[in-house]
Amino acid sequence: MILAALVLAILTLGPIGAVLVRAGGLGDLAPGDLQALRFTVFQATLSGLFSVALAIPVARALARQTFWGRGLLVSLMGAPFILPVIVAVMGLLAVFGRSGLVNGALDALGLPNVNIYGLHGVVLAHVFFNLPLAVRMLLQAWLAIPAERFRLASSLGLTPWGVFCTLEWPLLRRIAPGAFAVVFVICLTSFAVALTLGGGPRATTVELAIYQAMRFDFDLGRAAVLGLVQLTLGFVAGLVALKLAPAQGFGIGRGRWVARWDGRGLARVLDFFWIGLAAAFLLAPLALVVARGVPGLLEGAGEGTWRAAGHSLMVALASTTLAVLWALPLATRRGELLSIAAIAISPLVLGTGLFLLLRPFVNPFTMALPVTAVVNALMALPFMLRILRPEAEQVARDFGRLGATLRMTPWAWLRLVWLPRLRRPLGFAMGLTAALAMGDLGVIALFADPDRATLPLQIHRLMGAYRMEAAAGAALLLLMLSFGLFWLFDRGGRVHVED
Repeated sequence: MILAALVLAILTLGPIGAVLVRAGGLGDLAPGDLQALRFTVFQATLSGLFSVALAIPVARALARQTFWGRGLLVSLMGAPFILPVIVAVMGLLAVFGRSGLVNGALDALGLPNVNIYGLHGVVLAHVFFNLPLAVRMLLQAWLAIPAERFRLASSLGLTPWGVFCTLEWPLLRRIAPGAFAVVFVICLTSFAVALTLGGGPRATTVELAIYQAMRFDFDLGRAAVLGLVQLTLGFVAGLVALKLAPAQGFGIGRGRWVARWDGRGLARVLDFFWIGLAAAFLLAPLALVVARGVPGLLEGAGEGTWRAAGHSLMVALASTTLAVLWALPLATRRGELLSIAAIAISPLVLGTGLFLLLRPFVNPFTMALPVTAVVNALMALPFMLRILRPEAEQVARDFGRLGATLRMTPWAWLRLVWLPRLRRPLGFAMGLTAALAMGDLGVIALFADPDRATLPLQIHRLMGAYRMEAAAGAALLLLMLSFGLFWLFDRGGRVHVED
């Protein structure tokens, strides 16, 4: 663990130090940087509020209603969280863009069109990504309420409003603030969404300001200051998210299921309204990406696109391997605390620092793909530890004494106990990491040349050249590769494992 923690500290603090040394110290903020900071905090706050507020009725509806295909719908509604950002943006443009479905319907009714660019577009995209995450967090908490509590409420003759005040409102007070904090942290480092949907200087995030300072001004001092500001914001918000992590709630039950009488009649109609609304909002862009991508797949699958797809696959597999090697020794509470810096630090500052450290030894532009893989692994580490740590600590509690009694070596413990018991969550975490790495558009946007582009960067270039049909085909290819990797890793963690 000490070695993994040391490597983590070097990779988070070393690049910032390299940028500061190269810049000759901290630079001055530009007049627009304070506006970018205000916009970043404002859009992250709005995104967190809307995501959690909309997730509450959806999670409640899914918790108290049963219907055919419910499990599949819950799984599909989680798809946007692992959807490549550039693909999701194309799907949202197909629905809310100038020639999208919504504006087409408004034109037919003679009403003004909707402009997706600007603050509302950034918030809309962030809600699209984070609503499924908030729903899953709230749904798991709702399902953790023992059935005996609902039976007791029924025997006491509580009304549906009484059930909400007695059981569900205390649950929301415990879970909702933590869910908001998690979404807020994720939205702080927004780059690709602001790059494509920002629409101007007034809708610039801190991460996008860092990109502009490096790419167009090469002002490393200013970029370092912005990176430290973002690191401080993210670290504080991450600590708040951990502090607000739910404690023990309603106790344990016997694991039985009870029919929710408070979800009948008008409540059932309202529940299915919220489920249908969320499903349409989350699945319609995905369906349009598939529908519009099929005709353009052959056109978009030129030599450059296939080469970029190969680069993305290599980056995703390398990032997943590195993240696993880091996460296994750090799967403790202390390790998870150390990883907060990874999600708070700017990937662009991190990538630039690594390039500066490599510059005396190799041509940094030839290292664009390896550096991208390292940065993606570091960014995915907090998510992987959040998935692995509870299971790893449970294995240590259940089998630690037995392993000590048998005097098992660390290798034997890893091979015979830890990995077999962690196979299911490890497969899910690896699939999540691979999918997120496949769709990343961050460091590679700064340093890649045409021969080393990844698939998200290739899509962005096709969109910039107004080759929208080719971009749609490349987006469909990226979508298939991302979900294919996620399915393979997640399925591999479940093979020969009894449910």
